[in-house]
Amino acid sequence: MKPYILAETNWKNVKDEHYEIAILPWGATEAHNYHLPYATDNIEAHGVAKETCRKAWEQGAKVLLLPTIPFGVNTGQMDIPFCMNLNPSTQYAILKDVAQVLHRSGINKLVIFNSHGGNHFKQMIRELSIEFPTIFTCTLNWFQALDAKAYFDDPGDHAGELETSVVMHLAPDLVLPLEEAGDGSAKNYKIKGLREGWVSSQRQWRAVTKDTGVGNPKNATAKKGQKFIEAVTKKIADFLVELHHADVNNLYE
Repeated sequence: MKPYILAETNWKNVKDEHYEIAILPWGATEAHNYHLPYATDNIEAHGVAKETCRKAWEQGAKVLLLPTIPFGVNTGQMDIPFCMNLNPSTQYAILKDVAQVLHRSGINKLVIFNSHGGNHFKQMIRELSIEFPTIFTCTLNWFQALDAKAYFDDPGDHAGELETSVVMHLAPDLVLPLEEAGDGSAKNYKIKGLREGWVSSQRQWRAVTKDTGVGNPKNATAKKGQKFIEAVTKKIADFLVELHHADVNNLYE
């Protein structure tokens, strides 16, 4: 039994435990090239968050890992079968309901542990701060906590070397041989502002990539995934320890 994982603990333990921070992993269910499972983002979210919380708990941070939300924003992939979509408004409704439970349970710190590039919570946090002003809410993208280029030849954007390596480490039985993967080649915008990134729009996935991947997974290895996870979980765990001790009413210097 792990007291910092809600799905694995019980009421006998919870009723006598004080938790300071709730961790909400949020993933997605979508195609990841030919070789990775639809649940890639969820496998990563739970696996990375679980190891992060273990490290934080062992340093005295009273964290509680909530079950992973398995669906994310996939509005640009609606023409790909079974890419499950939650509209941002639906996401906010779920987030608000979760916050209500946390508020009644005495939690005043919430970390959204995001594992899907299509999920964006910044504006939702602004609105949630009005609904629940006593809960400090923040969001992080675990895969951006470190410079991935220091760990991978070509990290990729979606089902590339980074994600493939991580899933090879976390769930190797769900990864097809790399010779079965597409090369993850992707088209870019014709319009300069969109191509340079200072103009933003939604990508239409099938117009961008044939195999649903963006980034070549050919150099992925489980060892690279393990090394990256070890480093990224340490960094995020250190943040959780700092947040555990922080006075959310006195955060600025």
